[in-house]
Amino acid sequence: MGTLYQTVFSEQAIELRMLGYMGYDAVTLGNHEFDYGSDGLAEMLQSAMDSGDRLPDMVISNIDFANSVSDNAKLLKEAMEDYGVAEYLILEKGGVKVAIFGGLGEDADSSAPNSQLVFRNMVEQAKLTVAKIQEEKPDIIICLSHSGTWDDPKSSEDEILAKEVPEIDLIVSGHTHTLLEEPIVSTNNTFIVSCGEYGQNVGRIDLLQNEDGSWNKTDYEIIPVNEKIEADPETLGKIDEFREYVNVFLADYGFENFDQVVAYSPYTFTGLREMNANHIDQAIGNLISDALIHGVKEAEGENYIPVDVAIVPVGIIRAAFNEGPVTISDIYEVMSLGIGPDGIPGYPLANVYLTGKELKIVAEIDASITPIFESAQLYSSGLSYIFNPNRIILNRATDVKLIGENGEFLEIDDGKLYRVVADIYSAQMLGAVTDLSKGILSLKLKNAEGDVVDDLNELILYDSEGNEVKEWYALASYMQSFDKVDGVPTIPAVYAAAQNRKVLEDSKNLGRIFRQLNLTSIIILLVILLVVLVVVLLIRFIVKRIKRRKNR
Repeated sequence: MGTLYQTVFSEQAIELRMLGYMGYDAVTLGNHEFDYGSDGLAEMLQSAMDSGDRLPDMVISNIDFANSVSDNAKLLKEAMEDYGVAEYLILEKGGVKVAIFGGLGEDADSSAPNSQLVFRNMVEQAKLTVAKIQEEKPDIIICLSHSGTWDDPKSSEDEILAKEVPEIDLIVSGHTHTLLEEPIVSTNNTFIVSCGEYGQNVGRIDLLQNEDGSWNKTDYEIIPVNEKIEADPETLGKIDEFREYVNVFLADYGFENFDQVVAYSPYTFTGLREMNANHIDQAIGNLISDALIHGVKEAEGENYIPVDVAIVPVGIIRAAFNEGPVTISDIYEVMSLGIGPDGIPGYPLANVYLTGKELKIVAEIDASITPIFESAQLYSSGLSYIFNPNRIILNRATDVKLIGENGEFLEIDDGKLYRVVADIYSAQMLGAVTDLSKGILSLKLKNAEGDVVDDLNELILYDSEGNEVKEWYALASYMQSFDKVDGVPTIPAVYAAAQNRKVLEDSKNLGRIFRQLNLTSIIILLVILLVVLVVVLLIRFIVKRIKRRKNR
């Protein structure tokens, strides 16, 4: 996922067919293979088989089909059986007997809400799978793991896997986009390797077998995929063939081809890693959230009802613009996730109503939840607030106001309903906040009448012709609306830097920390004071007991 090629994921299976074309022997599944649901993945596997192209073997060990009861899970099970997906496979390479198995980890499972599948615990399943593999007496056991490595070894899923299943010789690790300049080596000599993200590198490890059957690393290399590598003409030709399928998709939206220049960017926007690492406002977040409102205006025309706030989480943004021409492919990569009920790629926009009190909770989600879960970081149009990471959690956002069309700050009425626009996935995540916070942050998605809506599909926005308003198309349309410079729509100077719609106030001043306390903060403070009081009284009691004993 992440490029225009995914728009024909189900119908053409371009990704899998290209992996086969390039000679890959084995692949496993990650969470994004389920972005279009298990039925979409089933269709992709069938399309790949129908193509007649060479395809790589696929291994996945921990899908629990017995407890995956949806109709889509049944479709996938049948497609995987037809494809020949296996728990593991044995390959003979250069006289070496290689065993390969695959699995999807806990965090990846939670990142695949559309799968409708149950996954068994990766570690426990790996123990069972490796026991079967050992009966075939392989020279080396390799795990293709979509579990990942994390900064803390205690929660680093593939490091835990290496420790708990020492029979694995090599773990090729995915999911967390980690670039390992050197392999992680477990205490039992399992090598964990990972070469980053988005096909930017190819990883290579050379292993030499010892007399006792164990393996030593003799070489390891991260090879950048850049302009220094000479392109293969036949491969480029194959890619050009596939682009024609993408161009058919684009034609339905009025674009000529994959490389059509839509706008010009005088700026290089902050990259994704830096955006995730820094909890501050970002120019591209301002640009995208403004684009959502533009998309609603364009879709509703004369029937436009003013949008008060548009919200974009950082986790939805998948790329950033560099200085120079911006193609429709570049724009799609920025907002490339999801699919709508119409079966067409791209998340549709959703129209929800929140009270003023709930708008303040939206600001608090960004301020308090982001340090725990970085994908929760929010950018917005129409909303302004100050946040201080030194304040009590769940009370870090203050001075929450609306921003009017002329840039003026407007007070928020806690009881009033406000119109909010986000993509359908982000709206769903906002709606889940109440359960995730155990009711501490209470937020309910409503319609214009103020009625709580359970079926989010009822909130999807459509244009005058009945088409879903896609998030990526709203961005493309907004950029086409900019004033032209030398005949090309150009991103205006207002997006040269962030507009500070959310303002970081990293202050330890007690006056700033304890102002505008909400009920939750007051309760937390009272609990802390009560605990301190109990501890003080307990210490005094113990001291008195000791003195009494000494006096005796």
